[in-house]
Amino acid sequence: ALLVGLLPLIENVSALSVAIGLAAMVVFALWLVGRLRRGLARIAGQVALFLLAAPFRFVHDFFRWRKAARRLGQRRIRLAAIGVWIMPLTLGAVFLALFGAANPVIEYWLSLIDLHALLDLIQLPRLALWLVVLAGVWVFLRPRLPRFLRRIAHLALPIPLGVSTKPAKAIEDIVFGKAAILRALVVFNILFAVQTALDATYLWGGIALPDGLTYAAYAHRGAYPLIVTALLAAGFVLAALRPGSATSSDPLIRRLVYVWVAQNIVLVISSILRLDLYIGIYALTYWRVAAFVWMGLVAAGLALIIARIALEKSNEWLLSANLLTLSVTLYACSFINFAALIANYNVEHSFEMTGRGTKLDFWYLRSLGPSAWPALDRFLEHQAETNAASIPSYRQLARLLGQDQARYRAGQENWRAWSFRDWRLLRTLDTYIPFVVPQGSEPFAPGR
Repeated sequence: ALLVGLLPLIENVSALSVAIGLAAMVVFALWLVGRLRRGLARIAGQVALFLLAAPFRFVHDFFRWRKAARRLGQRRIRLAAIGVWIMPLTLGAVFLALFGAANPVIEYWLSLIDLHALLDLIQLPRLALWLVVLAGVWVFLRPRLPRFLRRIAHLALPIPLGVSTKPAKAIEDIVFGKAAILRALVVFNILFAVQTALDATYLWGGIALPDGLTYAAYAHRGAYPLIVTALLAAGFVLAALRPGSATSSDPLIRRLVYVWVAQNIVLVISSILRLDLYIGIYALTYWRVAAFVWMGLVAAGLALIIARIALEKSNEWLLSANLLTLSVTLYACSFINFAALIANYNVEHSFEMTGRGTKLDFWYLRSLGPSAWPALDRFLEHQAETNAASIPSYRQLARLLGQDQARYRAGQENWRAWSFRDWRLLRTLDTYIPFVVPQGSEPFAPGR
C-alpha cells in the first residue's frame, strides 16, 4: 500500500502527489504500531487527526516530563478552552474563503492583507523550515493519535445519581433538531432555486450581466461557492437524517430532502452545460478541467445520497463511499498530464487549425510549461505551411520555445530533476525538428 501511494511521486512531483504520498505514509506508520482502525471513514479521520496534531507532537513530547500531577488538570482546562475554538475558527475561515470567492468586495478586502510583508518582518524562513522538518520527522518516529476528547472528558465532574443529563441533549436538539433541519432545508432549497433562476436569466435567457461582470467571472463566482455550500449543507442534513432518528421518519423533512437532491441535480446539469458552453467560447483551462472533475464528484455524491436514503444505509457507509470515490479520482488525476491535455485540445480546436472557434492563446499554453510544447510545436509546424508564419508573434513564440527547451534540457541533465513524465516528454521532443528563427524577412520554416 505504501508503494502504491508513492507511485504518483515517481510519475511527477506535484502538490497532489505529495499529498497522496503523505497520506500513505501516515497510514503505513499507524499500521506499523497497530493503531490503524478498520473502515475507510475511520482511517480518513485518523489521517486527518494525525496531520492536525503533527505540528504539536514534538512540543508535546518535549515538555511532557514537566507535567506534574498537580498542574496536569490546569493544562487540561487550558487545552479544552483552546479546543472549543478549533471548529468555529476553521468553519469561519472556510466560509470567509467562500465569501471572498463569491463577493468581489470581500475579495478586495482580503487582498489588502499583505501576508508576505508581515513574514518579511520576521525574517526567520530557515528557522521555520527546520522546525517544520523536525516536527514532520518526529511525528513519524512516534506515530500516535491525539486524545483530546478523552482528556477533556476527564475534566467533567462526577454526576450524582438521579441528576438528569438534559443539558447535553438540549444542545444536540438545538443544533440537529427537527426545527433546525427543517429551516436549513428550506433555506438551501430557496438558495439553489435562486441560483437556477439566475442561470436561466443570464446564461440561457440572454440578459446582459451587470457592469464589470463577465460570463466567465459569473460562472466562477456563482457556481463554485454554491456547490461547496450545497455540500456543506448536505453534511449537516445527513448528520440529522441518520437511520432510526426522529427526523429520518418525518415525512415533511424527507420530502424536502428529495427536493434538495433534485435541486442539486438540476444545478449539476446546468453547471455541466455551462462548462461545455464556456469551453466552446473561451477554450480549455486548468480551472475548467477542475470544474469538470468537481462536477463529476458532485454528481457521484448525489447518486450516493439517493442510494443511502433508498437503501437505508448509515452515514458512515455514505462517507466511506464518497471518500473511496474521491480517493480513486485523485489517484487517477495524479497520472493525468492535464497541461498536455489542455494544450492538445486548444490547438486541435483553435481557429487557426480548424477555421472555426476561438483563436489560440499560445502564450497561455506556453505558461503551462514543458508538457504543452509538443502541441505548440505542431501548431507552429502547421502555421509554417501558411502565410501566417510571417506574423511577428509566431516568430517570437518559436524563438522563446527554443530557449525554453534548451533550458529544460540543461536542467534535465541533473538526475535529481528526473521523473517518468519528463523522460517521456524528452523522447517526444526528440522527434520534432528544432525551430530556428530566420533573420529579417527570410521565410519562416521549422528546421532551417
